[in-house]
Amino acid sequence: MSAVESAIRRAADDRNGALIGYLPAGFPDLTRSIDAAVALASNGADVIELGLPYSDPVMDGAVIQAATQQSLAAGFRLRDGFEAVKQITAQADVPVLLMTYWNPVMQYGVERFADELVAAGGAGLITPDLIPDEASDWLAASERTNLDRVFLAAPTSSDSRLRAAVDVSRGFVYAVSTMGITGARSDVDAAARTLVGRLRDARASSVCVGLGISTADQVAEVLEYADGAIVGSALVKALADGGVTQVAATAAQLAQGTSTKK
Repeated sequence: MSAVESAIRRAADDRNGALIGYLPAGFPDLTRSIDAAVALASNGADVIELGLPYSDPVMDGAVIQAATQQSLAAGFRLRDGFEAVKQITAQADVPVLLMTYWNPVMQYGVERFADELVAAGGAGLITPDLIPDEASDWLAASERTNLDRVFLAAPTSSDSRLRAAVDVSRGFVYAVSTMGITGARSDVDAAARTLVGRLRDARASSVCVGLGISTADQVAEVLEYADGAIVGSALVKALADGGVTQVAATAAQLAQGTSTKK
């Protein structure tokens, strides 16, 4: 079993499921982004999703876009992402997934990227704009290196697309709770529950839900039917507003949702 799926299973055994926390590497600077990720792990996050800043973040909402653009403007380079993973995994005993659009991986070299991620201690990739039909290079590299690979599934996906995502994912399948871009919402889209059910029918062993989760109550709601809840914008906003201290407090509050009685 993969490192990520093992962490999710432990969270299900110990509580109601996993909290996966997203932060962008290099925001507000590289050192504080590392400290913030370590704070997530110390305050209830079971898996860390570390975003690689990218110039065309088509799936990211305003809060995350602003953070990643600041990181790029300050001189962030892809190699800084590997350094961040290395320093986070040295301090925190939780798996770290990189979230990255596919173009930077291709430009860097898929095999080289995989090797350097392994050397840094990373667990794998979340690839929001890569579909299974076009992922042969990544599938081969991740098989060779035993890295996890997380593909996305949307409410509009056909049954065959969902089966394809399930077949190639390792770690979990990322269920997009609603169509659109990331960002906190007052209600998590009810379509997520249906989507997770469809992924279960496609024999997914681990499904986590993201986009729009921002409160402990929403985490608890998602864990009624999914294996993990992914939170991004709320944590990035906390980092922007109050630094590492506020990220730690927000993560601890969100983690309360993993222990709420069903």
